[in-house]
Amino acid sequence: MDDVARRGPVTLHDVAREAGVSYATASRALNGSARNVRPENAERVQAAADRLGYAPNLPAQAIARGSTSTVALVVSDVDDPYFSEIAGGVIDAAEDAGLIVTMAVADRSPGLELQIVRALRGHRPRAILVAGSRIDGAGTRASLVEELEAYRLAGGRVAIVSQPDLPFPTLAIDNFGGARSLAVALAARGYRRFAIVHAEETIRTSHERRAGFLAGLADAGLPTGSVATVQADFTRAGGHAAAARLAALAREGVEAAFVVNDVMAIGAMTGLRESGLVPGLDLAVAGFDDIDAAAHVHPALTSVRVPLRAIGRHAVTMALSGRDSGTVDIPVEVVLRASTPAR
Repeated sequence: MDDVARRGPVTLHDVAREAGVSYATASRALNGSARNVRPENAERVQAAADRLGYAPNLPAQAIARGSTSTVALVVSDVDDPYFSEIAGGVIDAAEDAGLIVTMAVADRSPGLELQIVRALRGHRPRAILVAGSRIDGAGTRASLVEELEAYRLAGGRVAIVSQPDLPFPTLAIDNFGGARSLAVALAARGYRRFAIVHAEETIRTSHERRAGFLAGLADAGLPTGSVATVQADFTRAGGHAAAARLAALAREGVEAAFVVNDVMAIGAMTGLRESGLVPGLDLAVAGFDDIDAAAHVHPALTSVRVPLRAIGRHAVTMALSGRDSGTVDIPVEVVLRASTPAR
């Protein structure tokens, strides 16, 4: 103890070293979250803490014991119905658990997402939920994992939506498989010439959906080398901006456009009308996510249904269950509507 005292205040690392256990085990044993800690290890940690005069981190204990009353949700874009529907499910489940939801918007910026998570640790919510596509090459993954792991080791709970490469409990959406099934369904309706409207290749959701659609065309025996591609922002405005190119492609014989999310697809349909074309008649249009608006635009939009509100509810229950890792695959379903009539 004298050596420790000369170095300064006793830390949890000192206790872990004294007890001969990992930092994670010492944290769980002392911060009130003793799951997965063997009784003999818990006794050794407590004895080491007593010998060293360790003063526990009371805020961390509050998190671990579940005395805080908030769940923090980090989303990429609050204006996107994809995220607002997930948020609705989170609010439903949190209210059932007697908790309040606080929400922060990362504006599709990995750097801002990291800053938000770092700040949330200081607010000590019961759980942190992160929803949004990973952006390849952003350089923030390791730091994000470090922040979330430190929060979890202090007793917090974590759940991830649509980011299966992070080592935390995750709800994974089958972007590739859903787009693949959509392509097969459109081919079965008689479509042969396609365009794909996608976002930047670094946005993993867009990349997976584009790759899945091409794989589905190959499954249907259709050539993929002649598929036209149009890159646009991952927003309704991006889809609207892509419509001029889609109109030109339709006049050149392209029959159907797969747009990698519904918000973009609805924007594209508006732009097609402004170009003098009728969506569903002059060019079939399909999206992905099946947001509420998809069934109510004209013509109703063919899409791939993702149970967004259910995902939000499941994310809360997954986090509060205390599981440390594991991926739950969320099934998706092709929904054919009037925007892709049989040819």
